[in-house]
Amino acid sequence: MPLLLKLFKMRAAILFAFLFLTYTASAQIGGESTYRFLSLTNSARIASLGGNQVALFDTTDLNLPFHNPALLRQTMTSQVLVNYVNYLTDINYGYASYAVPLKFGTFAAGMHYINYGRFSEATEDGELTGQYFKAAEYALNLIWSNNYKNWRYGLNIKPVLAVFENYQSMGMAFDAGVSWVSANRLTSFGMAARNFGTQFTTYYDNGEKEPLPFDLQAGISQKLEHAPLILSMTLHNLNNWTLAKPEEKPLEGEELFYEPAESIGKQFMRHLILGMEILPSPAFTIRAGYNYHMRQELKVEERLSTVGFSLGFGVKIKRFRLDYATTRYHIAGSSNLFSLSFNVGNSVF
Repeated sequence: MPLLLKLFKMRAAILFAFLFLTYTASAQIGGESTYRFLSLTNSARIASLGGNQVALFDTTDLNLPFHNPALLRQTMTSQVLVNYVNYLTDINYGYASYAVPLKFGTFAAGMHYINYGRFSEATEDGELTGQYFKAAEYALNLIWSNNYKNWRYGLNIKPVLAVFENYQSMGMAFDAGVSWVSANRLTSFGMAARNFGTQFTTYYDNGEKEPLPFDLQAGISQKLEHAPLILSMTLHNLNNWTLAKPEEKPLEGEELFYEPAESIGKQFMRHLILGMEILPSPAFTIRAGYNYHMRQELKVEERLSTVGFSLGFGVKIKRFRLDYATTRYHIAGSSNLFSLSFNVGNSVF
């Protein structure tokens, strides 16, 4: 039996490596995608660290497997997790999850949703009918992970349902990930292929299927040995190098010209997300993050403000864990995120 178990783990690790290589090679560059809400972080901790981190080492944070399924651990079982995000205007979204141990690995189930609010119905001529409708999207998260020595590997299966008034679409998305932790647990590495899959049904009859927001990510996290500080870095959209598209700008006449492409250094920075955690005590954490790509896409030249920067903190009290984050998307407003988890078992955080 031990030999069979080792062979099973080795084959599973090879399968995940094959998935990474296959989808990296076949990733499409450019174009639009559907189910964009799948790319939104709902974790206050991750949001405060720049919006995405796939290599954090934490044996108790059930939010981490949402970004990299390989980060799901058996020590996260018996936890109940609830996230809420006060997004922009009356849009809100959230996530709830629970983990249990299995004979082979660990399993967690979660529900990710986004509610776009209530809309007034109108005719094609713009006349209000007095009726209202809602728009929302949902994704069930079925996460499994296991380990082989210092390596972990995981898979997230995500059935998706999108409802916009009378228009509906169903699809299936997947996340696959691997992670590694050093023997002294100070350095961790992670890699995740997120949101690959397909639409089963389109929003209207005979519609063309749209691609999903596939994103290949890799990151590293380092805890300083003699200081209460954790530094994290994630590279996102590795399947698409050109994140900044040349823009059309008018000359004095009616002619248009394209801005030159950004330098290699700026293109690289668009893929980089930086995060920092300061731990004054085991029960309290201060966090900060920077997302260069977000800043470049959403800034206003006349007033740069703190767009792209994020801040937050975390508190642990026995069986409860509370995290808060604020992210500056635009000078018009920020987004607030709340995460609450508690252990229904006998252990504490």
